[in-house]
Amino acid sequence: MKHFNKLLFLLVFLLSGRMLWANPVIIGNSRFTFITDQLVRMEYAQNGHFLDDPTLFAIDRSTECKDVKVEEKSKDHYVLSTPVMRIEYYADGFPFGQTNLHVYFKNGEEAKEKHWYIASRQSKNLLGALTTLDEVDGPVDRQEGLLSRDGWYLINDTGKEVLRDGWVSARDKDHVQDLYLFVYGNDYKSALRSLRVVSGPAPMPRKYVHGSWYCRWWNYTDDDYRQLVREYKEHDFPLDIMVFDMGWHTQNATVGTGHAGTRGWTGYSWNRKLIKDPAKLIQDLKDDHVYVVLNEHPHDGLRPHDDAYPMFIRDLGADTLKNGVPLFDAGNPEYMKAFMKHAHQESDQMGVAFWWLDWQQDYLYPYVRGTSMRHLPWLNKIYYDYSARNNLRGAGFSRWAGWGDHRHPIQFSGDAVANWELLRFEIDLTTTSGNAGCFFWAHDLGGFYGGDDAELYTRWTQFGLLNSSLRIHSVYDEKLDRRPWLWGDKEEEAMKRIYHLRSQLMPYIYSSVHQCYEDMIPLNRGLYLEYPSDEKAYQCPGEFLFGDLLLGAPVTMPGEGEQKLVSQEVWLPGGGNWYHFFTGKAYQGGRTVTVESPLDEFPLFVKGGYPLPMQPYTERMCSTPLTELIVRCYPGNEGCNHSYTLYEDDGITTGYQQGESASTLMNYRKEGEQTFVTIHPAKGSYKGQPQKRAYRIELPGIQAGTKVKVNGKSVKAVFDKTIGGIVVSVKSDNIRKKVEVQIG
Repeated sequence: MKHFNKLLFLLVFLLSGRMLWANPVIIGNSRFTFITDQLVRMEYAQNGHFLDDPTLFAIDRSTECKDVKVEEKSKDHYVLSTPVMRIEYYADGFPFGQTNLHVYFKNGEEAKEKHWYIASRQSKNLLGALTTLDEVDGPVDRQEGLLSRDGWYLINDTGKEVLRDGWVSARDKDHVQDLYLFVYGNDYKSALRSLRVVSGPAPMPRKYVHGSWYCRWWNYTDDDYRQLVREYKEHDFPLDIMVFDMGWHTQNATVGTGHAGTRGWTGYSWNRKLIKDPAKLIQDLKDDHVYVVLNEHPHDGLRPHDDAYPMFIRDLGADTLKNGVPLFDAGNPEYMKAFMKHAHQESDQMGVAFWWLDWQQDYLYPYVRGTSMRHLPWLNKIYYDYSARNNLRGAGFSRWAGWGDHRHPIQFSGDAVANWELLRFEIDLTTTSGNAGCFFWAHDLGGFYGGDDAELYTRWTQFGLLNSSLRIHSVYDEKLDRRPWLWGDKEEEAMKRIYHLRSQLMPYIYSSVHQCYEDMIPLNRGLYLEYPSDEKAYQCPGEFLFGDLLLGAPVTMPGEGEQKLVSQEVWLPGGGNWYHFFTGKAYQGGRTVTVESPLDEFPLFVKGGYPLPMQPYTERMCSTPLTELIVRCYPGNEGCNHSYTLYEDDGITTGYQQGESASTLMNYRKEGEQTFVTIHPAKGSYKGQPQKRAYRIELPGIQAGTKVKVNGKSVKAVFDKTIGGIVVSVKSDNIRKKVEVQIG
């Protein structure tokens, strides 16, 4: 087949008069596959043994680029081009090197052509993610990201294992080079779209993952967990996920490698002295829409002290008398099949939502046995695939494993040390991580180690408002518990404000999560992604966009006086006005402003002239049906006409991938003295979709007494001082009906 492809290429080449349109392009032992206009895969393989199997990075071998031009300039000199790039290739019979391969492209609006060759190095990379913040107490080096002011990025997949029949396998030794060159200038969004084509989309996590989590390393009893849920209710804080750290399982193993001075790190049998009836506890919490997650450290596998060990050995067919306790072997499909079944099945049947893969053992076992691949990327895939059974969305919860791991959300950032410097770094890390496809961090808000400063914890919580999840966690320490009501009255009220706002913003947050899946645009994104030609967009590491409409610049320093007041500069991009979410004050875009923040506020801005979808506060922000939609519209400039789309689905299944979802287009239009807010009929459907909905149109900046019409009929608006504007209420009606509100 390989020889036939070569002959076919030559025949088409001759018939076309030394010019053709073809993709992929095979020249001798080299193959060029133009995946998109901005992305080319370049392979060199002896005997034409090119690779079409997927890898952990390159999961999709399809192509989108149709506009490929090939010319033979002279003997063995070829020019391959798309509308974005031009490749000069000299077919000298050797692998790609400094003399036989050159790529040319434009960088943004620059007239001068840029040049890439195989020895080119990044000088202006915008950075990416890192594997873990374990024991990190300040800024550390990050991995490179896909986005760079150099206008290109190369991912080298050479030598990496391939996937055959769903399992890891060695690559053919004849496959010498496997290079993916992204060429995009300053069109950063096109680079991320190209990543989606070759490496797959970032799937949507289950909706409740984006809610409020309680987590603490502590030996809680079943009564303790029930009391925690009651306290969340009593103190008026929302809750969606309860994490059981390693205290849930027995820790009495007598064999194994162990970790941190104990063999009890790994375990899969319930500690019934602490939790007498785990099945009832989990079901009761689930009935209350609180989902249980279990922590695990699998490096020692199943051992004789585990209840499931005899069944595990039976299914594995292991001779323990001869060979002893089987070692954990992630490279063995028979071992992993039996392990995943017997280590998790009992708890899964009780209703555990998903597992926290807390892999920290690279210092013991860096590589999957029999491969050159590290454990983390492979285990993340195995666990994610395991969790995706029965039409459920996969639910990963593990450290970041590099290219391709965006397909296994969400990511756990590790056990960081609590201080102001680390908070500053974590904000910047979260922003740049999206440049590598790491869209969904679950941070230990407040830090894992130390951190007894209530002001620091409050400010960290404010940053958590603009994360993919609002998750708290802390080390095993009697004096350290991140329940917000344990940190002082002022701090509790400030944090409650954030938790309530998180609940209210969930329709917007979830719509933004869908944008990550659909368009491969990060949830937390650098300002340069939207404003690549503005130099200021590259100079604000403490700022980021959260979805399309919100801009955050969390406070990262202690304040002064009784109010803990902090003054900081914030750059607001041009194109319209921005409004301070907490004060309602308007700021003109395209300039740097000074913002003062007491303890219960931080610089959070919303674009004027856009509909922002919200919901009434609910203690179960991710599972309460959206029967009342709040649409908040801050004033837009004269003549503006902007839309935003609310996205909805069932929140837990993969049905959204088959179109089981709904979208509602909302529009804000300003014409002279009149403003129009239009909610278009909902399109699409999914299981559990509310068929009727009330609307609350909030219009900050509009004076009391302003005339209002709903669908042509005059109505009375109510002035609400909390938003500094009027509120228009629309009674519940069919979601397929259009609602138009005219103001003025």
